[in-house]
Amino acid sequence: MSRDALAEFVEAKAKEFDIPGAAVGVWVDGRELTACHGVTSIDNPLPVDRDTLFVLGSVTKTYTATAIMRLVEAGRVELEAPVRRYVPEIRLPDEDAAARITILNLLNHTAGLDTRMVFDSGDGDDALAGEVAKMLEVALIGPVGGRASYSQLGYNLLGRVIENVTGQTYEAAVASLVFEQVSLANSVFTAGQAITRRFAVGHNLSEGALKVARTWKDTRGNNPGGGLVSSISDQLRWARFHLGGGDLARRMQEPTVELHGSTLGDAIGLGWFLRDVDGVRTVGHGGSSNGQFADLLLVPQRDFAVVTVSNAGPDSGLKFNQAVLRWALEHYLGVVERDPEPLPYDPQRAQEIIGHYENEFMTLIIDTDGDTMTVECRIKPEIRTASETELPPDLPPAGLGLLPGCGDEYIVTGGGLTGQRGFLTRDADGTITGADLAGRLFNRAPTPAEWEKQPPTER
Repeated sequence: MSRDALAEFVEAKAKEFDIPGAAVGVWVDGRELTACHGVTSIDNPLPVDRDTLFVLGSVTKTYTATAIMRLVEAGRVELEAPVRRYVPEIRLPDEDAAARITILNLLNHTAGLDTRMVFDSGDGDDALAGEVAKMLEVALIGPVGGRASYSQLGYNLLGRVIENVTGQTYEAAVASLVFEQVSLANSVFTAGQAITRRFAVGHNLSEGALKVARTWKDTRGNNPGGGLVSSISDQLRWARFHLGGGDLARRMQEPTVELHGSTLGDAIGLGWFLRDVDGVRTVGHGGSSNGQFADLLLVPQRDFAVVTVSNAGPDSGLKFNQAVLRWALEHYLGVVERDPEPLPYDPQRAQEIIGHYENEFMTLIIDTDGDTMTVECRIKPEIRTASETELPPDLPPAGLGLLPGCGDEYIVTGGGLTGQRGFLTRDADGTITGADLAGRLFNRAPTPAEWEKQPPTER
């Protein structure tokens, strides 16, 4: 249970995965343990400590969801109400869907919205209004309420709900509804706020060496879905708030929609992913930005939490964070998580599955070398070209194996996404129409060869 054991593990894993800087916090037996390693930046190094700010990425969604639930408690927002009640300006290509999406659909990722847009609506107080206006150009990936698919767009839209209901900017409203209530003094949204504190920058591999990521965080329009910057000291306080067992926390940890074949969890609550590990229910959320990764995991029935942040990725930071979470669960609680073993390679199944799968932002390429299947994750070239800021690097091909059971679930067996699980989607005729990975739906697309064979009218 010692602080030394945590520090030794963090140092060893950070060196193993070549992490410039990391910080880990654990809440166990009514006390905090922290361990910090390395530096904030390889170019301008300062030692990482428990108050160093890291970009939390999608862990921010737990804050946005909590702010919404505070408004629900106050009777100012209803979960089953249509979003258009609070954001009358919302327009989507499917007008019926725009009218039917509810607050709950956004909270549990069942609105049918795509993953995200690459669009900079500026740094002004109208950034979220601009983000919402751009949604008119984004086609839905499925019917409202039909299935869960992780959506940054949905949480940015929740940010606009918060603005319209409170009459404040999203950032000011979250500070009032959340930060002040939980006494979070080291959590900010802007570079101007962060620069007066010690903060970490991201690092990515470039030509075999780590280099500082020159885009520090996402645009202001993406703040509700992934823009918070915070420290492990504040994250431990945040964890204790949600472990406290109040009505709000308990309600957010109740399942609202089931998941299957997903590393994210077995179900989604309100802003949290719920997962059973070795017979114990965990509540958590992860996040990534450009070369920075964060994870927050709670075990409410054991009054336990672990938070980890690192500033290298994605091939290193994801592995480091996963190793820390698993070690902490086993070391402090005796809870052991093991990846399922994939089935032997089946060439016939491989031929059925290989192909290109895409959403608005990324492409999955599932291929085979005749002995194993591989999966490659790429940001679309046109997205990179359109982006005015640096985007994270693509992930190289890694092994992919099918899992026992229904036969359509799989696991990534190498690279930065090691251990990530997903599943295939079929239509009524049994034809594979999509692939899920990391909770996101990628619809099957023609390969370049198939595309060329299509009549021009169908391209």
